[in-house]
Amino acid sequence: METAANDDVPVKEIFPELTRDVIDRMKNAGNPRLREVLALVVRHVHAIVREAEITHDEWWLAIDFLTRAGKMCSENRQEFILLSDILGVSMLVDAIDHVGGPGLSESTVLGPFYAGQQRELLAGDSILLRDEDSDPLEMHGRVTDSHGRPIAEAVVEVWQTAPNQLYDVQDKDQPEGHLRGTFRTDATGAFRFRTILPVSYPIPNDGPAGQLLAAMGRHPFRPAHIHFMIGAPGYRTLVTHLFLDGDEYLASDAVFGVKPSLVIRPGLVGGVNTLEYHFGLAEEQVSTRAQVEALRRKHPE
Repeated sequence: METAANDDVPVKEIFPELTRDVIDRMKNAGNPRLREVLALVVRHVHAIVREAEITHDEWWLAIDFLTRAGKMCSENRQEFILLSDILGVSMLVDAIDHVGGPGLSESTVLGPFYAGQQRELLAGDSILLRDEDSDPLEMHGRVTDSHGRPIAEAVVEVWQTAPNQLYDVQDKDQPEGHLRGTFRTDATGAFRFRTILPVSYPIPNDGPAGQLLAAMGRHPFRPAHIHFMIGAPGYRTLVTHLFLDGDEYLASDAVFGVKPSLVIRPGLVGGVNTLEYHFGLAEEQVSTRAQVEALRRKHPE
């Protein structure tokens, strides 16, 4: 049996009353869900400290790491979302909260570079605000409910990186709102827009999240994709991507966000790369959308 250094007490039995006391002191918390979740957090964190025999120096390294992560956050970058993504937590939450079933599209991570709802464009408009040296792409989509019935006036938000592997909020040389746009579906649930072929890119690796990736021996790349956020009254907001088939990082996405149903290959229509995809939305009451609503409040229309 493992024992603590310089002690005959088994590691797993060190100071058990402390864990109980911390949890017991939350008994008057007004929010039962907060009390439930924090009790689990305390139990598991204390268990990790005991099992790994964390030292003062190691704990201060962890505190310094989180402090540096907080300092990297801004209105254009969220380091804690990156940490959640690279550790697979974001996708685990997505898996737990995702509503699946026939006729429904799969969701995936939001990512740290959602910048709020953008300018609303007409069907067929381009989301580019400057010319790019890249192959053009036309996106044709349709939004329906789980029974295949069209959803008119659904709001379709899209965003992607430029060919230099950066989003507009990362690159001072890109116009604000470049490669971002908002569309509404017509009476048949259809929408379409013009863009360019997305490229694979590294997530920001100049901060604590990148340092952690390197320490784990992992690369920072995401496969080429376009982000979608689709919502309509009475339906759960869908946050998802479409990935390009054949990308070298599909099997090793740095944030574990790839799902087979979201991988598609462009076809040539009139000599132009074209993507076609059918998005199915779940009825709103089947789950919550707290994450998206919080973002809406932060970035009001």
